Amino acid sequence: MFGLFSTHALHLADKHGVFAHLIEGGPTSAERVAAARGIDPETLERLLLVLAAVSVVERDAEGLYRVAPALAPSLDPGNPRYIGGFVRHLVTNTTRQLHQLDDYLARGKAAVDAELPAPFETIYRDEAATEAFLEAMWQLSFGVSGELVQLAELDDVRTLVDVGGASGAFAVAALKRYPQLSVTVFDLPQVGPFLDRTREAGRFGDRLGFTPGDFFEDALPPADCLSFGYILSDWEDTTCVELLRKAYDACGSGGRVLLMERLFDEDGGPLATAAMNLSMHVETQGRHRTAAEYTALLKEAGFGDCTVHRSTWDKHLVMGRRS
Repeated sequence: MFGLFSTHALHLADKHGVFAHLIEGGPTSAERVAAARGIDPETLERLLLVLAAVSVVERDAEGLYRVAPALAPSLDPGNPRYIGGFVRHLVTNTTRQLHQLDDYLARGKAAVDAELPAPFETIYRDEAATEAFLEAMWQLSFGVSGELVQLAELDDVRTLVDVGGASGAFAVAALKRYPQLSVTVFDLPQVGPFLDRTREAGRFGDRLGFTPGDFFEDALPPADCLSFGYILSDWEDTTCVELLRKAYDACGSGGRVLLMERLFDEDGGPLATAAMNLSMHVETQGRHRTAAEYTALLKEAGFGDCTVHRSTWDKHLVMGRRS
């Protein structure tokens, strides 16, 4: 019931640099943090008390606060595990749409959504919204991508197309691990300028390319391997099979497809997957699935030799091969 407060406290402490200050400077009082950051000390104290109650920060007998050591990587803007941008997306975008659930219960999703813009018309409505969304997706994807590219074993792959690859989180991880690899991100045209920034920052040159397009209207570029990271969870089963059949046509004999998604356990957990499954209901047209359900989609599209590779994060890999 009180998660509403702890999530907003988490977001505001990150937004105003409280966590970064505590991580850099060590245990200190709310008053000193407030003075350093130029914010109100009483409001900060109340926020920190909430965060201490849910063990995000720790408070000692003298009233000094520090970030819980196990959570510091997730709250440090300089760490690959940082989640501040994603929390901001949840607070500023997702929560604004949760009221739709009431209408869904009363009238059904199809009837309500017929009166609303298409999902990515809202997500990519302007440059600022696009940038915020891509930042959130980078934070969800980049840290785990290092492990996922290792699990994918791409040593024999020369060309990879990352479908809906956004600003290149998975592409960058793959390029860094496999020097023989060239990666093309296929995404909507609005994403192109942001991928250009990634290419320039990483000095990848022509190893990192961009092909603008709409995967509902256009064929996918050919490659040895095609990857879908947090893409199929945006769409219903029939659409997923259509996209996977396009991937089947695009990859050569012996090629493969990588699906990188949160996975439901057979008992319906974990909480993060269940919560994001609800988010998918209001923000997209999709859902999260079990590994068996993704395997079934791959097989319906023609892929075989399907395998599941679980990471130590929330995002996992389901792989299929074209015979």
